Amino acid sequence: MALADRWLLPDGVKEVLAPDAHYVEALRRRMLDLYHRWGYELVMPPLMEHLDSLLTGVGRDLDLNTFKLTDQLSGRTLGVRADITPQVARIDAHRMHTEGVNRLCYCGSVLHTHPAQPLASRNPTQVGAEIYGHAGIESDLEVISLMLETLAEVKADHDLSLDLGHVDIFGGLMAAAALDGAQQAEYRDILERKALPELAQFVDTLDGPQVRGWLAELPRMIGGVEVLARAQQVFAEAPAQVAEALQYLQRLADTLQARYPQLDLYFDLSELRGYNYHTGVVFAAYVPTHGQAVAKGGRYDEIGRDFGRARPATGFSADLKTLAELSREPVSMAPVVVAPAGEDESLLRAIRDLRAQGERVVQALPGAAQEDAYSHQLVLREGQWVIAKR
Repeated sequence: MALADRWLLPDGVKEVLAPDAHYVEALRRRMLDLYHRWGYELVMPPLMEHLDSLLTGVGRDLDLNTFKLTDQLSGRTLGVRADITPQVARIDAHRMHTEGVNRLCYCGSVLHTHPAQPLASRNPTQVGAEIYGHAGIESDLEVISLMLETLAEVKADHDLSLDLGHVDIFGGLMAAAALDGAQQAEYRDILERKALPELAQFVDTLDGPQVRGWLAELPRMIGGVEVLARAQQVFAEAPAQVAEALQYLQRLADTLQARYPQLDLYFDLSELRGYNYHTGVVFAAYVPTHGQAVAKGGRYDEIGRDFGRARPATGFSADLKTLAELSREPVSMAPVVVAPAGEDESLLRAIRDLRAQGERVVQALPGAAQEDAYSHQLVLREGQWVIAKR
């Protein structure tokens, strides 16, 4: 390896330097304090776990995004977490014995084999909150509200758009269409790419005009709250789970609009993000200055089943570093005060007192030049150590 290459980070791996690193850390504390005020308990899962535990109930997408390694102690395959949610589900299932509602939050590093998009980091800092033990719309409303409060904390709630969907709409239509596995995979691929010309060719191969009409209309069900009324008409004769999902989204939209009148609601009824993982409503927050969702989540009631405790679950997560980049707050740090070198008792006491008061103080090192960069100094005047500009 060339000498210059030794300083290069792997593609997609990012580091944070001062003063931004100080701001990210301060933001982490603010977020966890916010969740604490909402009654969420902090958990700190390990960075790596046995692979079969780490990937339980989450599907192939997370498997492909997880780094694997061999445990030198046991010989078993370990995984470096790509998502903290499965770990929290394990904690709820086996480490806690709460039978009622369990509110948990976290903040920690994750690692991805591939970036979510070309400019995304492969080592984000995931922050999030989850509710276990409640299956009603109220818990979905709570975690969505907490997600919006998270964005408000960094002043990223201006021009915010909340994208809502429900996986039972797609699931109900697939059940009615009776497509085989290959057909479902092809249709999902078309939906994810919004490839409408290919969609027309695909639906022409299906039997039944009603099914063809449903599958042709689904990717066009995007827009504001009026989409729900149109979908109720188009899918009026679809399976009951489709109607129930649309009613659920309508109730969710009505309550969110009452709570957050300025919030822009957007619906994409063909959204399939996490289809093999989510079991109900899915949601994501977008801002105009960022090309990808800045926070996202949904309901995943089945995640604890393989751990032996399939409790209802809902939650959201975000990348703390992305939130810091979106923040409208200026990144600043208090000035550093440089104190003279020496072992004078009054000097050392003054340094301790200033640090205890929150001041940033460094004591000069003999022969070191970097202290010249500091704007303030500790000087002795009339027998008292005081801070003065340099």
